[in-house]
Amino acid sequence: MNLAAEIERLLTLSAEEGRKQGLTTIQQFRSGLSSGEFRAAEKSSSGWKTNVWVKRGILLAFKIGVIGDRSVNPEFHFFDKDTLPTKPLSGSSGVRVVPGGSTIRDGAYVARNVVCMPPMFINIGAYVDEGSMVDSHALVGSCAQIGKRVHLSAAAQIGGVLEPPGALPVIVEDDAFVGGNCGVYEGVLVQSRAVLAPGVILTGGTVVYDLVRETIYRKTAEAPLTIPSGAVVVPGARPATGGFAVKNNISVYTPVIVKYRDEKTDASTMLEQALR
Repeated sequence: MNLAAEIERLLTLSAEEGRKQGLTTIQQFRSGLSSGEFRAAEKSSSGWKTNVWVKRGILLAFKIGVIGDRSVNPEFHFFDKDTLPTKPLSGSSGVRVVPGGSTIRDGAYVARNVVCMPPMFINIGAYVDEGSMVDSHALVGSCAQIGKRVHLSAAAQIGGVLEPPGALPVIVEDDAFVGGNCGVYEGVLVQSRAVLAPGVILTGGTVVYDLVRETIYRKTAEAPLTIPSGAVVVPGARPATGGFAVKNNISVYTPVIVKYRDEKTDASTMLEQALR
């Protein structure tokens, strides 16, 4: 069966008819996502591209699902679409999920040696590669792509992108470090070894100033906002324009690249293998 074509066919049906015909397809779809057989976005020699049909499959799972009781016991009540169960894991999965309220939805790929600190959430379609850490109160949104040995610090929010289906999801490449309370949304690309200091917020509309290369980075019609490899980004500010802003000394938030990774940066962001 051509899974992509079948998903498109099922999306043309009503939710009721799609459910009658599509539950097996959705199960097969989730299985492929969970194993890493296919993913929402992939990197090629020409850069990252979105697999639109994968996002469409996730939308189908939402469409044909019905609310089911997922309660753990009489004191912990949970209700969610029955097409979006939690990911089955075992000791042989090689994923360390520390007790305390974390959830990984089925259809997320979580590689061996990933560490999940409670509470955290990884949504369907996300891809978290080997050796990464998802720290306490962190979110990996639907379809977000997280590389190898990435550290998502406490309360880091990696946004999900389902709509429009063709939009590139948030991507954080290998060996990047995302500091506490950072937010990365709307298809931003954080390239390998980049460092986001605590509190940095990046969206599709954010403008980033590179003090080292004297360059300004922003989203274009052809490419997402891209943080260069090895860049160290900190929260900053720039003067707001207009007479009222000048009169009242108003400034606006602006992320700033202050340096590129060096030995000192590597030492402060190194993943401690003993904790794995």
